[in-house]
Amino acid sequence: MNRKKYIPSIILLLTITGFYSCKKLDLTPPDQLSTTVFWTSPGDADLALSGLYNTFYSNAGSGVDQFAPMWWENFSDNSYSQHSLAGAQEASVAGLSPTSNGFPNTTYYNCYRAIAAVNTFLVNVNKVLSGDKLNQYRGEAYFIRGFNYYYLAMTYGNVPLVLEDPFTIDYKSTKAKSPRAEILKQVELDWDSAIAYLPDVKYTTGHVIKAAAEGYMTRLFLYEKRWSEAAAMAKKIIDAGLFSLNPDYAGNFYKPAQTSSPEILFSIQFKAPAVPHGYSLNVLLIGPGWKDVQGTQSMIDEYETNDPRKTMTFFFPGDGAAQGWPYPGTTATPGVAEWVDGFYPTKKFIDPAVKNPVPGLLDDQDYVLLRYADVKLMYAEAQNEAVGADASVYQQVNDVRARPGVNMAALPAALSQDAMRQRIRHERRVELALEGQRYFDLRRWGIAKQTLNDFVQNPKHPELKTIYKDNNEFWPLPQPEIDLNKPALVQNDGY
Repeated sequence: MNRKKYIPSIILLLTITGFYSCKKLDLTPPDQLSTTVFWTSPGDADLALSGLYNTFYSNAGSGVDQFAPMWWENFSDNSYSQHSLAGAQEASVAGLSPTSNGFPNTTYYNCYRAIAAVNTFLVNVNKVLSGDKLNQYRGEAYFIRGFNYYYLAMTYGNVPLVLEDPFTIDYKSTKAKSPRAEILKQVELDWDSAIAYLPDVKYTTGHVIKAAAEGYMTRLFLYEKRWSEAAAMAKKIIDAGLFSLNPDYAGNFYKPAQTSSPEILFSIQFKAPAVPHGYSLNVLLIGPGWKDVQGTQSMIDEYETNDPRKTMTFFFPGDGAAQGWPYPGTTATPGVAEWVDGFYPTKKFIDPAVKNPVPGLLDDQDYVLLRYADVKLMYAEAQNEAVGADASVYQQVNDVRARPGVNMAALPAALSQDAMRQRIRHERRVELALEGQRYFDLRRWGIAKQTLNDFVQNPKHPELKTIYKDNNEFWPLPQPEIDLNKPALVQNDGY
């Protein structure tokens, strides 16, 4: 069988197995799914919707998940992965290429796998559902498709736009890239539909809600510098009053505290032992032989004096049990158990109840992808860009700084628009550290090259510098896809 060009055949296979693994298949004819087997009852819609959510758990190799936020930080100036988990260190010091490993390769495949699943879902779900339930399920599917096209547009730029049911496509065909603007227009259409159909409730079950779609739409508007629209969308979430800042900042990132957090709008949920991490997050982030998200000195220096979020996010030399160091009878020591001297191991996302984490541990911290603090800071940024540093901008930033347990002083009065811009960028970096936003923030602010090119990750090794060229604003498409799709699919410029 010819390999699919813009939705590779392996992705089609995974889509099929994700939807139909609980059903006995009629294999006559053997290359088609029997319409009498699936999409015959409302229960099939539930199975298929679960298949869509399963795409959020896509693996990127080496024990890391594609949408786990902390791995994206290693592409920025916030953190360092000594074993190049997610391919970040390779991309940073050797440069991106069409044969790069990790996220620069797997993001493309995993996103199209999810898109293929959604496209099949949307053309079939009305066979077994109707009314409000049909609309809600469609809303969830539209959000997931928009989510994946958003990642494709942010990382690769121009990519193929595929809206057809993959089972109707000629798999000998090829398809050219669509302009990034067209991809983002489709994202906006999908999220408009999601906002229209999703319930306007608090986030509890893992199913996406209206506020999550509004929050991601705000991110899209910010990326496109549609400031007034971004401010208005974020204000909808704020004015609805369904969310608030969690007085336990650290508790947003581990069980059981995060389960009842009033701040989380969307996350990828886990529940051990049925749905644990494929590889313990406590081990990957802090265990001996790993420690693969270590904060840079630049990240540590960003914190203001006495900002408690610093010690809630990273471990420091000399930390012991009182500071949450998870190894009984020892203190945190650079140069020991894969702690690279000059960096700072991750504390955020570490379950403080786990002591001496070792491989085989089943842990289940949820991956938090959108928080109310982010919404408030997005409003502040958009409003400041639209009209300047008015009272509402101050309120949102100061609310985040004054959260109980953080209690940072209010911003100085009478800041200019530019001064407020820098304050907001600072606040985003320290508030959202290790949550997967920094790399994308630098790119949308237009300062990725000046920040990341020649960046010294570790001052103790100034000879090691990162590479970020003009063409790195968009990643290269995986080379196998170019090879198998000539001449329709062409590589991004500079690769």
